[in-house]
Amino acid sequence: MDGIQLGARFSIATNRLSFCGPADAAPLLYRAIASGEELPRAGQALSGFEALMPYLEAIAGKHGKNPFDYDVVEAYWIGNRLLDAFDREDFRTLLTALTRRGLPRSAAVRLTEHLPERPIPHHVFHVAYVGVGTVTGHVPTTLDNMEACRPAWARVLEVRPGSLRLERPCLAVDRGRLTIGRPAEGTVAYDPRVLPDVARGSTVAVHWGWPATVLSPGQETALREWTRRSLDSANESLPALGIFPASG
Repeated sequence: MDGIQLGARFSIATNRLSFCGPADAAPLLYRAIASGEELPRAGQALSGFEALMPYLEAIAGKHGKNPFDYDVVEAYWIGNRLLDAFDREDFRTLLTALTRRGLPRSAAVRLTEHLPERPIPHHVFHVAYVGVGTVTGHVPTTLDNMEACRPAWARVLEVRPGSLRLERPCLAVDRGRLTIGRPAEGTVAYDPRVLPDVARGSTVAVHWGWPATVLSPGQETALREWTRRSLDSANESLPALGIFPASG
């Protein structure tokens, strides 16, 4: 799998829901995922995703890489060592790039004024701190939408024709802080062409109800760790922003 294919796996669900990216991107992304066809065109389509590209460009620029290098895309959606080097100045620059893609300037100013000590260019941090739907305006920033939008690890309990029964922990608010709460079971549709090797006991990453990819043990560990770090970082500043204010 290359970076474009990995990016397509996580991005196709929001495009099908008309939340992000060019209106005609989903068929290109699907062909890239299922058969590896038309990867350059799929990459062009991903470049039109409003919030995605500023993050990939920021991570790539920090390390002298291409935005669609596999480890760059993996860093944003799952997490890896490329995220370690980011600081507040890097994230200020990233917020400026997001304003060119639709983030209201007033929101960027407010976020810049309350940056935590270690902002993280990971999708979970974007969801928790910048806010799901803040760039495009297509989705209200609610806890349910934050849960749907974060890339979540989920254990496969059963593989059925066209669906998977999963167990996954859910985002919650505990004493004014965003946290990962108790696990819950649920069923999601899946495409065998996209996940041909999924099996009972596999761990998949889920984005907007779409099981995007089977995670290796190392990737599951990374996603858990970078989710924790992202929420801890966001929680430093959410009370100052008036979001989920801390309680006693």
